[in-house]
Amino acid sequence: MMNVRVTTMDAELEFAIQQGTTGKQLFDQVVKTIGLREVWFFGLQYTDSKGDNTWIKLYKKPENVICKHMKKIGKIIKRNIEQHQHRLLSSSLTSSSSNGSSSMNGSKLGGQKPSLSSSSNTLDGDSDSDEDDLVMSQDVQKGDPLLFKFRAKFYPEDVAEELIQDITLRLFYLQVKNAILSDEIYCPPETSVLLASYAVQARHGDYNKGTHVPGFLAKDRLLPQRVIDQHKMSKDEWENSITTWWQEHRGLLREDAMMEYLKIAQDLEMYGVNYFEIRNKKGTELWLGVDALGLNIYEKEDRLTPKIGFPWSEIRNISFNDRKFIIKPIDKKAPDFVFFAPRVRINKRILALCMGNHELYMRRRKPDTIDVQQMKAQARDEKNAKQQEREKLQLALAARERAEKKQQEYEDRLRSMQEEMERKQANLSEAQDTIRRLQEQLNQVQAAKEELEQRQNELHEMMQRLEETKNMEATERAKLEEEIRVKQLEMQKIQEEVTLKDSETKRLHEEVEEAIRKQVAKCSNEAAAALQAATTTPKHHHVEEEEENEEELINGENCTQDFSKDFDTDEHIKDPVEERRTLAERNERLQDQLKALKQDLALSRDDTMETPNDKIHRENVRQGRDKYKTLREIRKGNTKRRVDQFENM
Repeated sequence: MMNVRVTTMDAELEFAIQQGTTGKQLFDQVVKTIGLREVWFFGLQYTDSKGDNTWIKLYKKPENVICKHMKKIGKIIKRNIEQHQHRLLSSSLTSSSSNGSSSMNGSKLGGQKPSLSSSSNTLDGDSDSDEDDLVMSQDVQKGDPLLFKFRAKFYPEDVAEELIQDITLRLFYLQVKNAILSDEIYCPPETSVLLASYAVQARHGDYNKGTHVPGFLAKDRLLPQRVIDQHKMSKDEWENSITTWWQEHRGLLREDAMMEYLKIAQDLEMYGVNYFEIRNKKGTELWLGVDALGLNIYEKEDRLTPKIGFPWSEIRNISFNDRKFIIKPIDKKAPDFVFFAPRVRINKRILALCMGNHELYMRRRKPDTIDVQQMKAQARDEKNAKQQEREKLQLALAARERAEKKQQEYEDRLRSMQEEMERKQANLSEAQDTIRRLQEQLNQVQAAKEELEQRQNELHEMMQRLEETKNMEATERAKLEEEIRVKQLEMQKIQEEVTLKDSETKRLHEEVEEAIRKQVAKCSNEAAAALQAATTTPKHHHVEEEEENEEELINGENCTQDFSKDFDTDEHIKDPVEERRTLAERNERLQDQLKALKQDLALSRDDTMETPNDKIHRENVRQGRDKYKTLREIRKGNTKRRVDQFENM
């Protein structure tokens, strides 16, 4: 027994295998464990003894299996015949010394037929497996456990049309995202930020200001290091930029966010391309790119812009001999397309990728098999169910948001009223201070009244004295009369002051009492109204009515149809690149988003950190090129012209 560890893009699986376990059996166990049915895109990858990534061969041609069975059966029969002849020869040598009974036994032995039932010759469950197909026979780096990766080997032409299962979508999304972040796939800065916003939506769902506070994305790996190095922006600024676009995706399901990510990523020039170093007959070092749409030739310093292209529909045969690889076009007038790989092992990988991509290319142009039709029907039903559930959830969320908004409005009003009440309370305190001062003033008035009364008494006494002293001399009497007159004037002045202060005090007291009465009444009414509004639960019966209407709309109009086309499997197949457009070219909103992002990032861009791929991409954009425009351009003309062009590179 041997332990094996298989790493998918989001999990690690461990198995114990036997010596006779094949790669196909291990692969089947992996897809069964993760619940994957779209197995044709994937394979098991390992690192060989030379450090190269290699794929386990999973399938053999039926005719090869039959031939191997026939050879094994022939060997078994031959070995049994030889053993039987050896026994006959041994018995004939001893027949001269044997009696009649021995001769009879010898004749019985001679009448026996060769046996195929010997235990040493029995074909067990693994007897039809070639040694090359066994896991233990692979040139995998030795270790315990043996390490394999479960990865996408072939890519769809259009992810929106071909990917069916959610698990398939997730595995592709994670693999492509990892390739972009590690710069295996070149992605311009503005597209990187937009893709990062979809990645955040796919992982965290809708943006929530209360939960997703600043620093929430600090540990997430969202951008290629190249993009970060090229811009003078802090982590907080990057997070703010990504979060701004993340908020645009509100309501988008996680699976839909992954799909949007892939729909943008598949328009990148290096998406889904396997590159191999090759040389033409002149010995020029070039790159061969193998992808879902065909074969492309790249110059050594530019893996973004192919120079020559051959769609799969133009190729009728592929083969290699040693390091020489030969591709025969359907156009028999065109010469063979010949190149040279550095090692035979590279040619084997090119051959396997070409065969697989060509088979999928032709399969896409035929009616779906029953299995695929069933998978698509199941996926549609699940999607419709999710869509209806999503609509209900959105209605519930909208109702909840409205209720929370209304509640927040009431709370704001109540808080505002409380603040107003606090201000009124402060005014009331001030009024009470005024009342206290008025009271002091009243006390002063009272003291003045008492003083007035005392002066009146003194005047009365003086008048009495005046009566009593009528017989006084005139001088003394005049003096007393003058004192009385002065006292009367003082009393009159004091009386006027007392009267004035008394009237003023009364007026102020009345005004304060009126203001207090109005203020208390107003605050009481407003507080009662606010308290009632804040503590009353909003009615939701109207939401239920809207939900019922939405359900009717969903059931009546959300009916999707499955459209398919038949394609001829000959040289007349139309090249899909001819009508293909990038998502940005077809989607004006996406154009505006990328344009706005590009303008924002230009303010902080450090041109000294520009890479060769950045320069190539900038020049392609300046000349109006994109992935599909370039492919259409390099596939123009007949096959012969393109082969000649390759030979002259």
